[in-house]
Amino acid sequence: MSKTSYTPPKVWKWEAPSGGAFAHINRPVAGATHKQALPVGKHPLQLYSLATPNGVKVTIMLEELLALGFDCAEYDAHLIRITEGDQFGSGFVAINPNSKIPALVDHSVKPPQRVFESGAILLYLAEKFGVFLPSDPAGRTECLSWLFWQMASAPILGGGFGHFYAYAPEKYEYPINRYTMEVKRQLDVLNRRLAESPYIAGEEYSIADMAIWPWYGALVRNQVYDAAEFLSVHDYPHVQRWAERIAQRPAVQRGRMVNRTWGEPAEQLHERHDASDFELKTQDKMAGD
Repeated sequence: MSKTSYTPPKVWKWEAPSGGAFAHINRPVAGATHKQALPVGKHPLQLYSLATPNGVKVTIMLEELLALGFDCAEYDAHLIRITEGDQFGSGFVAINPNSKIPALVDHSVKPPQRVFESGAILLYLAEKFGVFLPSDPAGRTECLSWLFWQMASAPILGGGFGHFYAYAPEKYEYPINRYTMEVKRQLDVLNRRLAESPYIAGEEYSIADMAIWPWYGALVRNQVYDAAEFLSVHDYPHVQRWAERIAQRPAVQRGRMVNRTWGEPAEQLHERHDASDFELKTQDKMAGD
């Protein structure tokens, strides 16, 4: 394990990618790198995304809305390949100046409404359709508190623990220990909360569950970073119970597949433009064409 020390220069300058997975897509400036128009499908809602945990939050929400019978929640999910720089195209930057997936455009209103940041999209859709967000002030506040907890906490899990444990070109003891300690504390926060109630915000399934499950539910189910044993996730039985309960929802199972380009071909639906695509256009079916 390397113990090499690093003395920061007086002024940092960007010289080359830092190495490791995804390093080549990182840069210290914003804005578009190239002209690239975004496709627009036939449905009211146009999603531009990838099935990372942040992307999965939104496709779960959309599939849950459709499962409740909201036909006007029909959507096209266009694939944004972040490793190929699609998020830096001019069309994508126009709907998300931060160049991060997911981003949504609602064409059912005039002018069309852009929404970026996964938490903001969940809140927008919950308010638009009047579901998955408690209407009473106390319940709404509890739900939003957990939604914003996730938005604040996940960068520790993803950009901190996930980066140094799974993606960094070298393993360093200090950052792995630092972020492991914090992720385990977060799991303990969730475990204590879920010992009190079946769902994150209380008795009812909500956007708080949809936001937290793709990160922490996937973590304890060993679906991100292959770190379940390392983190001793058996120490968090209430999180595991909750994670498995959410995983059994048909809308969650569909939502996980949308814009997915890795894993089992039968679980990959690169783009979703119709409900029938889950039966007809997963990669195992497309490979046979």
